[in-house]
Amino acid sequence: MNDSPAIPHHQTAFAAAPAPADAHAASNGPACDGKIVVVDDEPVNVKVVSRLLRIEGYTQFSSTSDARDALRLIHDESPDVVLLDLMMPHVSGLEILAALRQDEQTRHTPVVILTASTDRETRIEALRGGANDFLNKPIDPSELAPRVGNLLTLKRHQDRLRDYSRDLEAAVRQRTAELEASRRDILHCLARAAEFRDDDTGHHILRVGRYARLIAEGLGKDAEYLDRVEQAAQLHDVGKIGVADAILKKPGQLSEQEFELMQKHSALGKRVLQRMSPQDELTLRRHADIGSKVLSVGSSPVLEMATRIALTHHERWDGSGYPLGLQGEDIPLEGRITAVADVFDALSTRRCYKDAIPTSTCFDMMSKERGTHFDPTVLDAFFAKRSEVIDVQMQYADDT
Repeated sequence: MNDSPAIPHHQTAFAAAPAPADAHAASNGPACDGKIVVVDDEPVNVKVVSRLLRIEGYTQFSSTSDARDALRLIHDESPDVVLLDLMMPHVSGLEILAALRQDEQTRHTPVVILTASTDRETRIEALRGGANDFLNKPIDPSELAPRVGNLLTLKRHQDRLRDYSRDLEAAVRQRTAELEASRRDILHCLARAAEFRDDDTGHHILRVGRYARLIAEGLGKDAEYLDRVEQAAQLHDVGKIGVADAILKKPGQLSEQEFELMQKHSALGKRVLQRMSPQDELTLRRHADIGSKVLSVGSSPVLEMATRIALTHHERWDGSGYPLGLQGEDIPLEGRITAVADVFDALSTRRCYKDAIPTSTCFDMMSKERGTHFDPTVLDAFFAKRSEVIDVQMQYADDT
C-alpha cells in the first residue's frame, strides 16, 4: 500500500526510467523481445523493476498502478509475462489471477507474483490459483531477470506448441475432408456403375438418395443419419451388376422366371457391399500378403447401412415383399425409407417399359399402398415433404 499523492493510474512507467549506458547495454546482449506487463499499486516499484529489466535488455513494457485497470490492460497488450502485486486496493492480485486463469485468452499467460508477504497460506493460495513464480519485495536484481527469462522461454515453447497443434489440426481437417470426398466419389461411382445398366443418366440414384434424406429429416433424424442414409440409399440397386441386360432392358413384362432372376439383385447387392466371410478373407490373405493390409480396414457405417438397404428395400410392410418376407418394424428403417423413395422415383420417371406418371398420380397410387407396401409413418413423412420432393425432381431431372 502507498500513502503518497496519487499519480495517473494507467501509464507506461518504464518510459521514465533512464536508459542504460551503451557500453553496459552492449555487454548484456541484444534487447529481449518478450512483452511484459507490470501491475503494482506503488509507482516506485514499477520504476525499479523497469530499470532492472532494461539493463538486461528488455524493452517492451506496459504497466498500471490501478488494479482496476489490470485486466483491460492485459487483454489489450497480450503480454508474454505478467508481474503482479498481491496486496493492492480495490482489487487484489489473487482476484486478478483468478480472472486471468478463467479467460481462454490469458489462461496460460505466465504470472510472477510480487509480494512482501511471507505468509505461507497466501503463497499456497497463489500457487493453487495458477501463479508460476514468486519474487519477494524488495526485488533482488540477481533473481528478477533469470525468473522472467525462464518464463519467457516457457511461453515461447507454449506458443510454438500451440501453433504446431493448430497447424496439425488444420492439416488433419483438410486430409479428412479429402478422404471424405474420395469416399463419396467412390460410392457414387459404384452406384452409377450399377445404375448405368438400365439408366443412362444416373440421376435415379441421386434422386433416391435425396428423397431418402428428406424422409429421414421428416422423421426427425440427426444430421449424421441424414448424410449416411442419403449416401447409402444411392447404392440400393448395386446388385443389378449381377443381372443380365436382357432382363434389365426388356421393354415388355418380365416372365415369371425372369422376375425371379430380377429379385435376386437384392441378395447380390448385399454380397457386393458386405465384408468377406472369414473363410474368404483367409483365402485372400494366403493369396497375397497385400490382402492382409486391405482387409485390416474397418467396416464403413455407410456400407453397413447400404448393405441393409440393398437387401431390404423390396420388403413390404405387410410381409409380402422379397427376398426375406420381413414384416413391419422387422424391416430396417433405412430399408423402409428407401422403399418409398425408390418406388416414387420408379413411378414418376420414364423407364424402358413405361412412361413417366404425373407426380399427383404417384402420390395417390402410393397412398393406396399405405400400411400394405409402405410403413405408414415413413410414407406420411414423405408426403409432408411434397414441395421439397418436387424441387428434387426439377433439380435432377433426366436428360431428354
